Amino acid sequence: MRVLVTGWPSFLHGEATAGDVLAMEAVRAALTGAGVECHLAWSPVFRPGGLDLDRAEPASYTHLVFACGPLHGRQVEDLHRRYAGCARVAVGVSVIDPADPAVTGFDAVLARDAPAAAPRRDLAALPAAPSVPVAGVVLAPGQAEYGDRRRHDRVERELGDWLAARECARLPLDTRLDPRDWRLFTTAAELESVLRRLDVVVTTRLHGLVLALKNGIPALAVDPVGGGAKVTAQARAWSWPAVVTPLEAPPGERVLDTAELDRWWTWCLSPEGAGRAPAHPADAALIGELMDVLGVRRRPGAPAGP
Repeated sequence: MRVLVTGWPSFLHGEATAGDVLAMEAVRAALTGAGVECHLAWSPVFRPGGLDLDRAEPASYTHLVFACGPLHGRQVEDLHRRYAGCARVAVGVSVIDPADPAVTGFDAVLARDAPAAAPRRDLAALPAAPSVPVAGVVLAPGQAEYGDRRRHDRVERELGDWLAARECARLPLDTRLDPRDWRLFTTAAELESVLRRLDVVVTTRLHGLVLALKNGIPALAVDPVGGGAKVTAQARAWSWPAVVTPLEAPPGERVLDTAELDRWWTWCLSPEGAGRAPAHPADAALIGELMDVLGVRRRPGAPAGP
C-alpha cells in the first residue's frame, strides 16, 4: 500500500490555506503512524522542489487521498482521470453537489459537511503546530525629503525577501491612523496594544522603533536612508544597538548585510535583547525644554511629561 495525499495546495492553480495544509499533514501523520508509506503532493509555486503532481507517477501509488476543501471543478476531475488506477478517497471535504463528477469520481467520500448530513469537525484541528516568534513589520514608504539618499525601495525589497525566509509569524503594521479604514488603527492605543503582544518588531520607521521600545518589545531597526538618518539617530538616543544601515552599493547589488540582519534578529529574540528593551524609561527632557522656551511654569506635583 502506497498513498498519495493531495488537496487544493497540490494544484498549480489551486490555493494553499493553513487549514488545507494542516488537514493533509493530519492524514500523513495517521498513515505513517500506522506504518503506511505516503507522500504529499504540493504545487511547485507553494513548495518549490517538493513532490508535484507531474512527478507523482500514478503507477507508483495504490491509493489517492484528497483532504480538505470543496469537491468541485476541473482540477479535481483531472485527478480522477490521471489516477484512475488508484483507489480514491476524499476526507474532510465539503460536498456542495453530490452529483458533481468531482464528487462521484471518488470511491469513498468522508465529508465534513454535505447535504442532509450532520457536520463533522475539520481535520485542521488535529496536528499540533509549534509556536514561532511573532514579528510586527512596520515599514516607511515615501520620505521624498531625503532625495538621492533614499534607499527605501531597495531596502524594503531585500528586507521582505529576508523576512520571508525567517521562521516567524509576520504581522504587517502601519503607524498611520484612519478612522475610515478598518484595516488601519483609529487610535495610538490600538497600535500599542498590538505591539505589546509581539515578540519582536522589524521596522524602517522611527516610530516603529520608538513605540516598540516604549512597550518593552525589542526592535530590529533598519534605516532606509543612505548613511543613516532619523532612525539611526533615534536608536542612538535610546542606546539601542540593533540598527542596520544600508550599504553603498551599485544597482543590482545588495544594500543590506544579511549576516548583520541575522545577528540582530537572533539577539532581539534572545533573553538579553528581550530584557534590554524594557530598561529604557520615558524621557520628558524635550517637554521640559519646551516649557522653558514657552515660559510656562510647572505647577508643584504636576507630571514632567505626558
